[in-house]
Amino acid sequence: MKSLIQIIKENVSNFYLIIRLSLFELKSSNNSHYLGMFWEILNPMILVGIYWFVFGYGIRGGKDVGGIEFLPWMLCGIVVWFFMSQAIPQGSKSVYSRIKIISKMNFPLSVIPTFVITSKLYFHVVLVGIIIVILSIYGYTPTIYFLQFPYFLAGNFLLMISISLITSTLSTIIRDVQMLVQAAVRVLMYVTPILWSNENMSMHVKTLMKINPIYYIVEGYRSALLGTNWYIVDNQYYTLYFWGVVLVLLLLGSTLQVKFKERFVDYL
Repeated sequence: MKSLIQIIKENVSNFYLIIRLSLFELKSSNNSHYLGMFWEILNPMILVGIYWFVFGYGIRGGKDVGGIEFLPWMLCGIVVWFFMSQAIPQGSKSVYSRIKIISKMNFPLSVIPTFVITSKLYFHVVLVGIIIVILSIYGYTPTIYFLQFPYFLAGNFLLMISISLITSTLSTIIRDVQMLVQAAVRVLMYVTPILWSNENMSMHVKTLMKINPIYYIVEGYRSALLGTNWYIVDNQYYTLYFWGVVLVLLLLGSTLQVKFKERFVDYL
């Protein structure tokens, strides 16, 4: 617990540094492209079109999912995935790929995964805004259930931070971890009901799927953006489970970070 408190204090006391570094990260990652930051929006939109055609039109034949048209249903889940698919791999290699920053600047190492993930959060929020407009065209205008969206956004962000604290430390010590992380991200894409629905599966299978904390975020986004229900209230035990997982991951990640941070340069 002491390690977690230390990590929290480091991030809070360096809040403005995290914001500045995240904005710099955002700009530098798109400097080499003619279209610049526009690719952060264009690339997801291209993938949305492909996924809709393959899964919505090709596989499902245009059928609804629980009374909701496939495209709106898919958009609410895939927007979560676009953020996670960037945040997890980038957060994992955030420490060892920034050897110059680590060796020349004096600031806590725990802020590195935080500012990298924060840099991905900006366009995630923009993309959510675009999706809200698309949903409105389909008739799904924001309702009172949208009030739970900031909660799920915060949960999404903290889950990514907790995972990155662990993977950024392990991948610095053992570089093969980064390859495992990339493989795991690809697997999670298809074991989470983002492009396909589990409505016809048994309750036992659905319960097993809920072990994956990303499932909680995806369904929470759908409840908030589509205005279906108060997901937090209707799934109280699952909410407790989710935050329990996040807490355990944060404890493990902060312990690893504090234990090995003095020797990071040696591994680099």
